Amino acid sequence: MADPVEKPRAEGAVNQFGEPIRGVSLWLDAWRRLKRNRMALIGLGVVIVYSIIALLAPVLPIYSYKHQVLDHQYLPPSLTKNAGQLLYERKERDIRATAKEAGRVELSDAEKQELSDYRLLLANATTTLDDKTIKVNERRYILGTDSLGRDVLARIIYGSRVSISIGVVGTLTAVLLGIIVGALAGYIGGTFDYLAMRFVDVLYGLPYMLLVIIFMAIFGRNIINLFVSLAIVSWLTEARVVRGQIISLKNSEFVQAARVVGASTGRIIFRHLVPNTLGVIVVFATLQVPSFILLESFLSFLGLGVQAPMSSWGSLVRDGVDGMDNYPWMLFFPALTMTIFLFSMNFLGDGLRDALDPQSKNKL
Repeated sequence: MADPVEKPRAEGAVNQFGEPIRGVSLWLDAWRRLKRNRMALIGLGVVIVYSIIALLAPVLPIYSYKHQVLDHQYLPPSLTKNAGQLLYERKERDIRATAKEAGRVELSDAEKQELSDYRLLLANATTTLDDKTIKVNERRYILGTDSLGRDVLARIIYGSRVSISIGVVGTLTAVLLGIIVGALAGYIGGTFDYLAMRFVDVLYGLPYMLLVIIFMAIFGRNIINLFVSLAIVSWLTEARVVRGQIISLKNSEFVQAARVVGASTGRIIFRHLVPNTLGVIVVFATLQVPSFILLESFLSFLGLGVQAPMSSWGSLVRDGVDGMDNYPWMLFFPALTMTIFLFSMNFLGDGLRDALDPQSKNKL
């Protein structure tokens, strides 16, 4: 009679207790290691939440980012009061300040009547937005309004779409160009490698931000040119990283085996070598996204980034700086939103670096 252990052995490897041994892939092992890093998981959760909110911005119950209600300029954040109540309190403070300057504690009958009429006016004021007539002063601004009476919360959410898109598209462009140039230079070597790396050195020697500013000044300030200008030389570091990885792998046994069976150069590079460098590429990409967002913020701060009525985190911070003494919420909330996202991306990048490197000093 056959040994009962022999059957599972025929189907696959088993341990000493007769239980099947399941193989663990690199990515599954990396995920298990990443789950032990609490800060990386928090960062991943924050990034996912930000991305979902940005994608769902058009269907969220928020006001339009471009609607202007000039009577609602610089309204402070409030969870419980609508615009009419805040405007009434502002009017009352002004009248009481005038009375105090006149040496009076109580308001006169004329001032009380003025406040009463103003309350009635606020309650009945209407406006037309998107072909709908609404009582405009019933709007609530959780994060306040800006200098044109636009909802800061809506502008932050829609600004996140621009900022995150710039980070993602810029990173994907940098990774794609970096992989192509770096992989070809590392594997082919010789004259092509020399010329490619000298070209990279020349671009490295040029001031990056100056090139971006010149590009935006020549071709115009719009969102497409902003994407192109940020990605134009952002692939240089990625190309060097990929080149180094390819050089260290191109003489490995699996590459020699692919050559023996007649695999083409393109197949060896993009089917065998590049997949074995994905760990480094993924880590680099997660750390590159915050740098693109910061670059866009810097350009917007200089007035060369996203143009009105669109907004980004950088343009909102620029607008908030002008009135931060009297209206601090205009600076605080956009800056806080951007800071949380950038820290989360950095935590996630650090966690991925440790998870994808089994020999890392910070082994989990």
